[in-house]
Amino acid sequence: YSSIPNAIAIFYAQEVLHTSVFIFAVLGTAAAVGGILGGMLGPKVAKQLGDGKSLALALAGIPIATLILGLTSSWQIAWILFAAETFCSMLWNLITVSLRQSIIPGDLLGRVNSVYRMFAWGTIPIATLLGGAIVSIGAHFYSREIALRSTFIIAFVLGIVLFAFAAPRLTSAKIAAAREAGAK
Repeated sequence: YSSIPNAIAIFYAQEVLHTSVFIFAVLGTAAAVGGILGGMLGPKVAKQLGDGKSLALALAGIPIATLILGLTSSWQIAWILFAAETFCSMLWNLITVSLRQSIIPGDLLGRVNSVYRMFAWGTIPIATLLGGAIVSIGAHFYSREIALRSTFIIAFVLGIVLFAFAAPRLTSAKIAAAREAGAK
């Protein structure tokens, strides 16, 4: 869901945020900064909050940042939000990858990771295609700006649905039990 706005990122930056080519490049640095901070601080966040609450934070943080991105017209705020999204993605990845590594038997880990990546990475082109289609269709009924912003709103709604479904199931107790079972 979070890749839905990716197809229109350059148009969003130019037409909604009114950025120059240089500022668009600066926006690109936000993901690097968010990823580095997520890699450095993610383990501390997970230790402080616990794995379950950290996953819930990531699952809520990404769609909330996406919603605000869809509503802002400030590239500076967008930069912070892009960094926050990447931080949350890194937090999610740190916990889930280490969990898979600790509970999946070694001889199956490659297969499990390939299936996970097929769904995680394989859906990105579909989501970006959907984002482009949303703008193309939406521009016939609304202004171009609203059509561009709608991709963020739709991604937010899908993210909140995912949060509502997954967060109650991803508790620290369940994760600890899975790790314990995987250690046997």
